[in-house]
Formats: sequence, C-alpha cells, structure tokens
Amino acid sequence: MAMTKIAFIGTGIMGAGMAHCLLKAGYKVTIYNRTAAKIQPLLEAGATGAATPGEAAADADVIISIVGDDPASKEVWLGAEGVLAGRPKPGAIAIESTTVSLGWVKELHQAVTAAGLRFIDCPVTGGRPGAENGTLTLLVGADEATLAEARPVLEAYSQEIIHFGPPGAGTAYKMVVNLMAAAQAVALAEGLLLAEKAGLDLELVVQGLTSGAVGSPLVRNHATRMVNSAHEPVNFSVQWMHKDALYALQMAADVGQAMPLSAVAAQLYRLALAKGWGQQNMSAVIEGLR
Repeated sequence: MAMTKIAFIGTGIMGAGMAHCLLKAGYKVTIYNRTAAKIQPLLEAGATGAATPGEAAADADVIISIVGDDPASKEVWLGAEGVLAGRPKPGAIAIESTTVSLGWVKELHQAVTAAGLRFIDCPVTGGRPGAENGTLTLLVGADEATLAEARPVLEAYSQEIIHFGPPGAGTAYKMVVNLMAAAQAVALAEGLLLAEKAGLDLELVVQGLTSGAVGSPLVRNHATRMVNSAHEPVNFSVQWMHKDALYALQMAADVGQAMPLSAVAAQLYRLALAKGWGQQNMSAVIEGLR
C-alpha cells in the first residue's frame, strides 16, 4: 500500500507540529480538530479540512489521533461522527498517539481490529519542540509488519522509534516514564523551595543542579522556569501531567504494584490544579507548594 493519504485528528500543542511535518514530507493530509479555528495555519500550509473525524478518515491510508484523554479518544474513534462511523478503508492503519489509559488502548485495539483496520499505539515524547522540529521519540506497540508499513509516515515527525512490543506496550511504557517524570518534577520543586527558604542563591542552585548528579533533561528544562515562575510557553501542562499520573496509578493498581511516592506526586498536581495552574506548563506544580 502506498500510504500517501493521511487523516490527522487533533491539532493541539503536539498535533499541529506533527501534522506540519507530514505536510513538509509531501503527504496528503486531511485534518480535523474540535476547535476549528486551530486548523487554519495547517489549511494555509496545504492540508484539507474535515468537519468530523469520520469524514477525515473516510479515504485515508493512515489515521493518526492525538487528543486529550480517554473520553476525547473514545469520541474520536467510536463516537457517532467518529472514525469508525465514517467507514474507513479496510486495512487502513489506525495510530493512537494520545496518552490514554492502558485499559482504553486495549479496548480501542479490539474495536478497530473488529472494524477491519490495523492498529498501532504510539504515544510520543519530546514536547512541543520535538513535534515542531520532527524530532519526537515514538513509543510503539504494534506487530512488526504493521509498524514496517507505517514507519515512513512515523519518521516524518520523529528521530527515534522504539518498538516495545504488541499493541498496548507503547502505552504501558508511557505510563511508566510519565509517572517518573511527575515525581521528579515534584522533587525538583521541593528542592528549589527548600533552597530558597534556606537563603541560597537560586541562580547558583540551578547551576549546581543542572550540572550535577541530578541534572537530568527534566531538571535542565524546568529548574529555571520554576525559579522564575515562567510557566509559558506550555510544552506539557499541569492538567495533562495530572491525568497521565492517574492513568499510570490505575495501571499500577491493576497489576498489584504499590506506588506510594507517585501517589503523593499526583496529589500535588491536583493541588496545583485546584489553585488555578492547570493550563500552565508542568513546571507550575511548584506553585501549588508556595
């Protein structure tokens, strides 16, 4: 199958950049977004707009979704105007890149397979810059043959594709890594607040943290933002980190793994949400502790 026709559903912080990369790579892209105004730059770049997910997917070889959460994903794929209602091509490849719960991705796999489609779960990492620059890392769950066929499309917006196993494996890994990131950001916030209360020079503290043993990419990307309360532009919001942490904790409960530290971290994102920081970058978790 010459995969040239792509349906792209969801043009938010991540999706817009990914869709632009596909257009730059020469693919014919039909786009749908719940907020229609957000697709205008993509239309100007050569994409075709659709009124519903089903309309976008009707003639597509590959259907990619990256929306907000389980309910949004369910509406996109299984809703009255969703992808499956639009009678997509038999054998088309359905790619879910939303970070959803493991339970839902397994249900979705069954639903799209029953409809005659092939399925890849493909959450992404790399944030807005990775999406815009085509340098995302893709966390894939798929069979080998389907991934091989979809690979040229996926390579249009990625620098690395990691195949974790069958459908669901990519999402399971994303749960692990995002839960770890949530806890690490909380630890960074607490450390910076302690340093501030202890009277340390925060510029030197950031220098020490970023160059020392704890100087992970997350620390380097968020320490200065936390110190300066500079939570825009948004690469990944408090709201979505809280959502991902809850999904990951549910996965942990399902497999019988205690996660006491991560459970507390999730509560602190909820605290930041309650204080009105939900739409700000995840670095704003510090504001819930001030």
